[in-house]
Amino acid sequence: MAPLGMALGVLISQSGLPWWTAPLFTAVIFAGSLEFLLVGMIVAAAPLASVAMTTLLVNFRHVFYALSFPLRQIRSRGLRILSTYILCDEAWALTAHPQARTWTGARILGIQSVFYVNWVVSATIGVLAGSLIPPSVMGLDFAITAFFLVLGIDAYRVRRSVPIPLLALTCALFFAVFAGDAMILPAMGVFVAVLLISYAWKGWRARRG
Repeated sequence: MAPLGMALGVLISQSGLPWWTAPLFTAVIFAGSLEFLLVGMIVAAAPLASVAMTTLLVNFRHVFYALSFPLRQIRSRGLRILSTYILCDEAWALTAHPQARTWTGARILGIQSVFYVNWVVSATIGVLAGSLIPPSVMGLDFAITAFFLVLGIDAYRVRRSVPIPLLALTCALFFAVFAGDAMILPAMGVFVAVLLISYAWKGWRARRG
């Protein structure tokens, strides 16, 4: 998370936004991939509706995290709300296995807090050090893309599912051609819709069989 956080801070610095945008983004939004997207959307003065829809599509995966995250281990209602707010991919990955059901709420919340503080601090360091990096350095906004590319490769190694990544690539390329810079919303929307239809179709066939 530290290299990604610093890359976000440098990107904010070179986008012309004030330095305090980095700690504000990371502390309030705390959604790594979304924050990389929001930097460009804010600079481009994207419509609020586009920002809202992007946020929904990018962070919708957290709905499924709740199915396996051991939130019940945290007894205090206020701390459960805090835990829900600072839940991230990395914290979920460390607590999704059955052994985490025996952990104390303090341990689970402690893991989340380490990631949260790491993200805020590293992005702040990145934005403060961003002025030392020449503007000619290109590709910092690709950091989160590279990160998810690696996650996608690892996911493929586990499931060995060819149709899903091909579907995602097809959606991305199609809307990159026909929608240009506005491709992300329709591409992700169609991709999610096809996945839901496929899931419903398989369930219907299973019930009939």
